[in-house]
Amino acid sequence: MEVTNYFTLTIPAYSRNESFARVVVAAFAAQLDPTLEEINEVKTAVSEAVTNAIIHGYGEKGGEIVITCTLRADNTLEVIIKDTGVGIEDLEQAREPLFTTRPDLERSGMGFTVMEEFMDSVSVDSKPGQGTVVTMTKKLSTGEQGGHETNL
Repeated sequence: MEVTNYFTLTIPAYSRNESFARVVVAAFAAQLDPTLEEINEVKTAVSEAVTNAIIHGYGEKGGEIVITCTLRADNTLEVIIKDTGVGIEDLEQAREPLFTTRPDLERSGMGFTVMEEFMDSVSVDSKPGQGTVVTMTKKLSTGEQGGHETNL
């Protein structure tokens, strides 16, 4: 499918950058004039993916998160969140609701479940010791309903 626009952003894996990442992706997606609900769903999914990279991918050691967003001609947004952290030992287990590797931080273990609920597709590629790539897509409406606002 033809790409109409894209960006790549690299941020340090600091908790304070999670909100920045979600707003940047939302602002980018706003080009298509999606509904407020769609923007909120994208923001929440991005927040979960970035938070997973920060907390589970890097923990205390820190690193970088690379976010790549693409808009396609069919109004599909693709968001890729990549880290080079510890990776995921058991991907199937990690995707189970309520599973967390950080119960000490009172994590709910719902990150992948939330991403899957709010996006049309979520794929995860992870190699222990090498990092994780989360690819999410969502087909957005294009303002054809008219009159709605997208407050970021």
